Amino acid sequence: MTIPMPAAAFAIDPAAPSVWRRHAAILGGVALLLIALFWHDVAALTKIWWTSTTFGHCLFIPPVLAWLVWQRRAGLAQLIPVAWAPGLVLVALGGFGWLLGDAAGVALARHLGLVLMLQGVVVTLLGPNVARALLFPLCYAVFLVPFGEGLEEPLQTATVAMTMPLLHLFGVPAQVDGVLITIPNGYFEVAEACSGAKFVIAMIAYGVLVANVCFVSWRRRAIFMVVAIVVPILANGLRAFGTIYAAHLTSVEQATGMDHIVYGWVFFGLVMAAVIAIGWRWFDRAPDAPTFDPARLQVVPKFRLDALIAAALVLATAAAFPAWSSAIAGRAQVLPDRIALPEVPGWHRTATSIRAAWSPNYPNADHFLFGRYTDARGESVDLAIAVYGSQREGKELVAFGVGPLREDDRWVRVSDLPDLDGGSAMRITAPGPVERQVVTWYRAGDVLTHRPAVVKLAALKAKLLGGPQRAVAVHVSAEVVPGHDTRAAITRFVAALGPIERVADRAAGMP
Repeated sequence: MTIPMPAAAFAIDPAAPSVWRRHAAILGGVALLLIALFWHDVAALTKIWWTSTTFGHCLFIPPVLAWLVWQRRAGLAQLIPVAWAPGLVLVALGGFGWLLGDAAGVALARHLGLVLMLQGVVVTLLGPNVARALLFPLCYAVFLVPFGEGLEEPLQTATVAMTMPLLHLFGVPAQVDGVLITIPNGYFEVAEACSGAKFVIAMIAYGVLVANVCFVSWRRRAIFMVVAIVVPILANGLRAFGTIYAAHLTSVEQATGMDHIVYGWVFFGLVMAAVIAIGWRWFDRAPDAPTFDPARLQVVPKFRLDALIAAALVLATAAAFPAWSSAIAGRAQVLPDRIALPEVPGWHRTATSIRAAWSPNYPNADHFLFGRYTDARGESVDLAIAVYGSQREGKELVAFGVGPLREDDRWVRVSDLPDLDGGSAMRITAPGPVERQVVTWYRAGDVLTHRPAVVKLAALKAKLLGGPQRAVAVHVSAEVVPGHDTRAAITRFVAALGPIERVADRAAGMP
């Protein structure tokens, strides 16, 4: 609840500068202590900003936030900060989100939780009036969190869909297989890095900033955001076409070398300039227009606290969640010292492939087994089993670069295939060319699934509420050989292997 008060009472209060200094100092101290408390996540965030080409734009968000606050300095000087108890709800929500992410091994949830806690610190120590004045900078801080990797796969598809008609229009004899485009003098993979996702993600952050700073009309803001998203997608399709067409006229090496230079240093700048040029005519906010009206924010909130008491409550609330995490971190399944691949009726063990070597990547698994089986028909199938007694940061069943395909792997996912006995199936290829089909199952908690999201939820449930802590990945794979029905061989092997959940539980030493 709030009580309206005369604006003049705030604008001319001689104590305002000293109140601001006190609250700003406490805010800075609490923020530093919070960063120290969650230093592991802060370090992980900054590492992603610095090393990931997809999220490099996050490096610019802190200075942008500082600039947005500086823009509002005159209006903020007319407000008096107060410590406000309801802001602790945001701190608690952020802490709980962090705990869920920590228990499930979801970095996105931890990072979002950390940012929400810092937003809650501002609201708690400066009060609702200042928080409303800083509403856009506070919300814009969400772009500190790396998100949007899920856009890569649909953008790969969109890039291929735009590129192929253009190649055919210009007379290039191109064929497509999933994300692989083949021309007479080479082939191109429309990989995640070539999908344009990093520029779309950056353009979303850029577009939101421009929409707030340069527009007043919500209709114009919405239209500008559509343009900011669509233009880089179209431009990326043209870039992919241009690269392949240049390779058709010259060589793959020359075309791809020039593409990396142009794409990295010139392309995004041109796209940003194009988006601004399109929207320039419809900018409806004057450069010197105030971002908020201080007179409308002159209210005295209820539930006020002393700033030092509020700071202590913020730190106590935030610290409760790492303590909770530490209390449940020791839960782990007791695994056997050694495990072995199962005997499979009708199949016998043989040497693994030399022609098309493949193995899934589980670098921190407690146990990892890989072997090849062959039946009386001469069909060969590979079985891989990875076992974790428990999961934590850096030791996860499902993570980027963990699983059937490694980061920067020689093997490339070409297409998804119909599920097989509850497992997800896909076709992959490697230079040679050689092909494989891979079927994947995960056993986590009490469920058998092929969905990474379900694995995360099962890990979360097991950590917080108890239950089986083990997590197991099972992969059945076979090379694609002319004259052999690869899927039929995998199907026969899976039937002989028996229920996958039983295989996974036995590998983890469970009855």
